[in-house]
Order: sequence, then C-alpha cells, then structure tokens
Amino acid sequence: MTSASIPTAYAADGDRAAFPLHRPRRLRRTPALRRLAAETTVRPSNLVQPLFVREGLSEPRPIASMPGVLQHTRDSLRKAAAEAVAAGVGGLMVFGIPEAKDALGTGASDPDGIAQQALRDVVAEVGDETVVISDINLDEYTTHGHVGVLGPDGDVDNDASLERFAEVAVVQADAGAHIVAPSGMMDGQVRHIRAALDRAGHHSVAILGYSAKYASSFYGPFRDAVESSLTGDRKSYQQHPANLRESLREVALDVSEGADMVMVKPASHYLDIVRMLADSVDVPVSAYQVSGEYSMIEAAAAKGWIDRDNAVAESLTCLYRAGATVLITYWATEFATKLAR
Repeated sequence: MTSASIPTAYAADGDRAAFPLHRPRRLRRTPALRRLAAETTVRPSNLVQPLFVREGLSEPRPIASMPGVLQHTRDSLRKAAAEAVAAGVGGLMVFGIPEAKDALGTGASDPDGIAQQALRDVVAEVGDETVVISDINLDEYTTHGHVGVLGPDGDVDNDASLERFAEVAVVQADAGAHIVAPSGMMDGQVRHIRAALDRAGHHSVAILGYSAKYASSFYGPFRDAVESSLTGDRKSYQQHPANLRESLREVALDVSEGADMVMVKPASHYLDIVRMLADSVDVPVSAYQVSGEYSMIEAAAAKGWIDRDNAVAESLTCLYRAGATVLITYWATEFATKLAR
C-alpha cells in the first residue's frame, strides 16, 4: 500500500484531537475478535505427527533430549496412532530404530524390519483414516550413520545409495505406506524411487521429497531419538544454510522427477525458503519442525522463560502463514487436541 492509498478520513471530536476512522486495534480488543479476524488458522488436518518405534522394547522409553517424546513399542505405537487419529491429525510419519546395524543398512529394506512391521501395525490400526508416511533413510540402520552407501573415498556414493533407496521404498509401500519420503538428499532420488514404485505396481503411492533439507545444527535430539551412529557431518549432501536459490533448483528437480509434495527442513529458521517455494511450485509444501526447534521451546518453557502453549501455537501459525500447508511437528497430536476443544 502506498502512502497515497492510506485512508486519511478522520472523525471530528470537539474536545480532543481527531482520531482516524480506521483503527486496527478495534479488532484486537477481545479473544473472540482476534479469532474472528485471524488471517491464518492451523487445522488438525494440516498436522503430521512423527512417531519413533524401537525394536526390542518391552515398554515405551522417554527420549531425554526431547521431553514428552517416546521411543515406542509396537503396542504403544498403535495406541499413539489411534490417539492422533482421534484428534484429527492429518498424517503420521513412522521412524524405525533397529537393534542391529550394518554398513549397508540392510534392516531398512528387510520386509520384516522394524519400520515395515510398524507400518503394517499402524495401517491395521487406523487404515485410511489418516495418511501414513514412511521415511526413506539408511542412517538409523548403518554402522557409519550416513544416509546411504559409502564409497571408497568415505563419502556417500550417490548412485549406489539410489539403488538402496528404491529397495526401501518398495518394501515400505508393500507394508502399506500411503506416502514415502526420501530424506537422503541424493541427486535423482525421486526419479529412481518413482520408477521402482511403478515397476512394483505401487502407482498410487505418493512421494514427499525432502527437497530443501539443510545441514542444520538443529538435528541433534533426533539423532539421539534414532540412536544414530554418525560421526562427522552430512555437509557434502545436505544444503548449506547460507543458500536460498539452491532450494529452488532442488525443488524444481524433485517436482520434475515426480515428487507429489516437497518439504523444507528445518522449518522455523527457514521461513523465507518456505514462502519462496510456496510461491513457486504447484504441489503442497510441507515444513518439518525438527527436534532442535521442538526441544528449544520445551527447554525454555521448563525454565519458565517463555509461555509454552503460546510459543507452540505461534511457531506453527507462523509456518502456516509462510505458506506451508503440511506441518510436521512433535506437537501435532497435542496441538490438534487443543484445537478441537
């Protein structure tokens, strides 16, 4: 709005200075007015709840660096899935944590591996009442903790990793996943997975590309949650936090290769990326509010430094306002429950 277009009408008042007719504060006066005038409203159906299931547990195990988040047993996972559906959550993202690891992460593509068992459990529990999403990544399953297969130089071998991702995608689709989500940031991964799914007859299984995944400092608690064996970093394949235009290129490639949805990860520190992608692509944009973002708010709230519930609501509203229509957050079930009240 230019200065010439700003309303200039004023109400006359003989006893005091004139006030403008347009007073935005009128719509902020009460909670009901603020709700009525809100431009952005997050719905339960916009939310995805990540869930961890660990092989060999007899009871759920708290994750110390993520207060309130658990490594589930298969039984408690089914219960958590049912609770999320009852709250109206739009989707569930399942992460499996195996007891044994090897250099190739073979447990990730084992039809009887923990993630595939968990997917079958969740689908049996909730069916099509929500969207079941599986993560394609070898890091939980490898002794070296990287996302794919290592080459002779110690770096991740892009093309060898694509073959493994394709194998994982097919067994996850066989287990009932509605969406598979490759998070490895290998070049050509969406095209390779789409071809493998189609060959296996899984034409209706969608792909959510981790298209703009940054080499962030905010993944630490997640690596605790999945018991990652990683030493070093993933900077040779995840994006540099300084780069913006690179995300456009990554996302355009994924969409051209068949991605049905794209993702920005992390979320809260990358709102400019979310907005840019929402304005540039014609597929849904999701934002993953990662473990470090979650734990920062929980830690500050535990110290009494911030209002926890308001901070959670603000963080999710800002992601939706920036253009993300799918919000992956560890608060999904809790927040959806409060929205329904």
